[in-house]
Amino acid sequence: MARFVRWYGSRPLHLLVLIASFALTGYAMVRLFAVQPWEVAIWFVGAAILHDLILLPLYSLADLSALSVLRHRATDAPTVPWINHLRVPAFLSGLLLLVWFPLVFRLAVPYLGDTGLPDSVYLGRWLAITGVLFAASAMTFAFRLRRVRRGGRSDESPPASDDGAKP
Repeated sequence: MARFVRWYGSRPLHLLVLIASFALTGYAMVRLFAVQPWEVAIWFVGAAILHDLILLPLYSLADLSALSVLRHRATDAPTVPWINHLRVPAFLSGLLLLVWFPLVFRLAVPYLGDTGLPDSVYLGRWLAITGVLFAASAMTFAFRLRRVRRGGRSDESPPASDDGAKP
């Protein structure tokens, strides 16, 4: 087992899950290309161009900006890694916007009969979900920071001497 981990870099379960995900992806690609080959190829090329040339530089710039703006903190205070408390809700909100942008921006033909909702509610609901995601993340960060600060105060007892007795 140790030889495999040295050779591969991880446990066998990781390799098994990776092979299974490649097999599932290959199966989906074969099925999709059998039905609409040109549409799928255009979609993949468009998604790669959109992601690699537009979205990746944008969210990398946003991440670097957040890191540089919020980096200045007191060094003596206990700290909690905070950047993921911004990244996760921003990612989830962006993913929801990516999936539902035609409805959020009223670009789709309304399908009131299917959902029972007019097209005017999606923007407000997306904004509300985004607000809830960031608020939940902020609360999680506050609880983690509070726990670290409480733990830091309780560890302020003087260190023990070499013989184990307190001075």
